[in-house]
Amino acid sequence: MYDYRMVEIDKVGVKNIKYPIVVLDKKNGFQHTVATIDMYVNLPHNFKGTHMSRFVEILHENKNMINMKNLPGILLEMKKRLSAERAHIEIRFPYFIKKEAPVSKAPGYLEYECGFIGSMNERDEMKEFIVSVAVPVNTLCPCSKEISNYGAHNQRGVVRVSVRFKRFFWIEDLISTIEECASSDIYSVLKREDEKYVTEKAYENPKFVEDVVRDIAIALSKDKNFTWFSIEAENLESIHNHNAYAFIERNNNEGGRL
Repeated sequence: MYDYRMVEIDKVGVKNIKYPIVVLDKKNGFQHTVATIDMYVNLPHNFKGTHMSRFVEILHENKNMINMKNLPGILLEMKKRLSAERAHIEIRFPYFIKKEAPVSKAPGYLEYECGFIGSMNERDEMKEFIVSVAVPVNTLCPCSKEISNYGAHNQRGVVRVSVRFKRFFWIEDLISTIEECASSDIYSVLKREDEKYVTEKAYENPKFVEDVVRDIAIALSKDKNFTWFSIEAENLESIHNHNAYAFIERNNNEGGRL
């Protein structure tokens, strides 16, 4: 249907689709999860509207495997089926990793919020491709440890990392890098001996949010597969009426300064 106003729309599509998908799992091959998905294309100036149902059709055809490898193909199909020049997709999903307690080895699953953001331009090139993870961590305050006669306060926090990259990598490896830069890990199941281990480990490894983002930045800068990254750490403070926050964004070019 023709539109006489001759005004192109930058993004038109569907938002907040809840849909079951399958993603890659480093240990088990694949994992079923439920994603929240936004899908858009540009709308040429002479088109009255787009075909909204085609977005869901494309999603359904690809639901059995969505990952870094086939996301460009999904975007290309969106452009083709909707007669568009540009396409954009955002996929956010909970990802679960089986994690044993450090001493008792009691098993449990820990949830990580993950996401893919991709855009394809007029030349069928990936204009944007970002993978993001949100990782729960534990931090112990260095200042509290220094000034207190008994112990130190600690708290859970969330570290959110987004990366651009050259080639495929495992989400699990990125999560592991982030966890190694905290005072201690978070676990879903802890026996008493595990609690002792975790609290003592954090006590011996105090970190401000500033320390966390700096240590992650140093670790990511060593991997030249990542061409850009952003890191934000937020402590859910246990004794303050505010959260502590730090953020770093860098292009990871050869010889670039952190």
